[in-house]
Amino acid sequence: MSKISVIISREFLSRVRKRSFIVSTLLMPIIIVVIILLPVYIANHVEKESKIFVLDDNDYFINKFHNTAKLKFEYPSGELDDLQQRCIAGECDAVLHILGGSQGNRANLFFFEDPPLSLKGDIAEQMDEIMFDRTLQQEFQLDIQRYKSIKELSHSDIQTLQIDEAGQAETRMVELNRIAGIVCGALIYMFVFMYANQVMRSVIEEKSNRIMEVIVSSVKPFQFMMGKIVGVALVGLTQFAMQIAFVALLLFAVQLFAPQTMMGGPAPTEVSATAGTAFDGAAVASNDADLFADISAFYSFPFSTLLICFFIYFLIGYLIYASLYAGVGSATDNETDSNQLVLPISLPLVFTLIAITIGLSPQHELIRWLSFIPFTSPMAMLYRIPSGVPLWELFVSIGLLVATFFACVWFAAKIYRVGLLTYGRKVGWRELFRWLRL
Repeated sequence: MSKISVIISREFLSRVRKRSFIVSTLLMPIIIVVIILLPVYIANHVEKESKIFVLDDNDYFINKFHNTAKLKFEYPSGELDDLQQRCIAGECDAVLHILGGSQGNRANLFFFEDPPLSLKGDIAEQMDEIMFDRTLQQEFQLDIQRYKSIKELSHSDIQTLQIDEAGQAETRMVELNRIAGIVCGALIYMFVFMYANQVMRSVIEEKSNRIMEVIVSSVKPFQFMMGKIVGVALVGLTQFAMQIAFVALLLFAVQLFAPQTMMGGPAPTEVSATAGTAFDGAAVASNDADLFADISAFYSFPFSTLLICFFIYFLIGYLIYASLYAGVGSATDNETDSNQLVLPISLPLVFTLIAITIGLSPQHELIRWLSFIPFTSPMAMLYRIPSGVPLWELFVSIGLLVATFFACVWFAAKIYRVGLLTYGRKVGWRELFRWLRL
C-alpha cells in the first residue's frame, strides 16, 4: 500500500505544480460564473430604451404608436434625409419611414448603429395592431375598446409545472433545464476524456522512455496502474473542488458588491399543491438583493443535487475510462497506435453526446436506457437530473457504475501486466482479448 501511495503522491504533485493546472483552475470558474449569471442578467434586465423617429407618408400612424419600456416614439417634422442625419448624430436610434400610396403599411427602418434584435419585431407588432384596429372599425364597425377588453379577458397564460410522485407541483423552465443538462453532460465528456488521456499519455511516455522497466522491478503492475489512476483522479477532484470554491467566492463577491447589477426582473412563480388541487397562480415575490435565491428561482432545480451527482459521476466515470485508457496505453508505444484502440472505447460517450444535443427529451426512452448503461450513464443521467429523476433510478445507475469500475480495473490490470514490457509491434484488439485469457 505504501508503494501505491508513493506513486499517487508523485502523479499528484507533478501535475498540480504545472502552470497549466493553475491557469485552468482560475480561468474555469470565471467561465462557469458567466454561464450561470448571463441568462439571469438577460432575463432580469430589459433592453435599453430605443428612440424611434416616425415619418408616415399616409399620416395615419402619427401618434398611434404607444411607448413601452423598450420603445419611445417621436414624430418630428422634416424630410427623410434630415431625419437620417439626426439619427447619425445620435438623436435617435432608428427612423421608421412608413411608405404611402398602394404600399399600405409597408415601411423601412433606417439605423446608424445596430439596434436591439427585437426592435423590428416590436415595431411590426404595433403596426399590425394599429392596422387591425383600423380594419375592425372600417370593415366591421366594432368598438375598439370593447374588443380589447374582450381580448384581455380571453388571454391565456400558461405556466409549466412538474409534479412529483407525492403530487407536489413546482415551476419548471423546460428549455432552461434542458440546456443545463446538456452543459453538464458536455462537461462530463470533456473532464472524463481529459483526465483519462493524461493517464494514457503518462503510461505511453514512461513506457517509451523505458522507465517502466525500472519501476516494475520494485512495484507490481497493478500497484503502478492504480497509483496513476488514483493520482490523476485526485488532481481532477482537487481542481474541481477549487473551481467550485472559486465559483462560490465569485458569486458571493457579486452578491456583496454589485447585487443590483443582476437583479431587476420578477422571479419565476413557485407553486405547490397536491394532486387534484386547483392552482391560483399566485406569484411569490423574491428578494431582489438575494442573488443566490434569484439564481435558484430562475433555474428552478436544486443546484446542490446536481453538484453532488456531477461529482459522483465524474469520479466513477473517470475511474472507468482511466482504467481502460491505462490498459490501452500499456499496450502501445506511441499515441498514434493508442488513438486507434481508444476510438471504440470513446464511442459510447460520443454517441450519448450526440443523443443529448439533437434535442431528445430527458424522458425519452433512449436517454433513460443510456442513463443505466455504465459507459454512457455519466452523461445521460446528468442530462436527466435537472428535469427530475426518481431516486431509485439514480441509485441503480450509480451501483452499476461502481460494479463496472471494478470489472474494468480487473480487465485493464491483465492487459497492463502483459503490455508493460511489450515493445516494437502493433497491438490490435484480437491480441488484447488474448491477453485477457492469460
